[in-house]
Amino acid sequence: MEIVLQCSLLCPRCGQRSEETMPEDHCLVVYDCPACGARLTPKPPDCCVFCSYGSVPCPPVQRDRRSTCCQPR
Repeated sequence: MEIVLQCSLLCPRCGQRSEETMPEDHCLVVYDCPACGARLTPKPPDCCVFCSYGSVPCPPVQRDRRSTCCQPR
């Protein structure tokens, strides 16, 4: 299975889409929107901002679809 590392994050506040490369070894739990400065954090029960606001889930969740958590950093 190929892991997708490119993700499009959608800011819920301003609607800005930002293309980001996801880290493979940890979750990103805080992301500041480059357009409006909104501080995004995961929505429960998601483990990271990519799982909550991204076009694809984070790499650890992609590896094991049953997983809903990875290690935050």
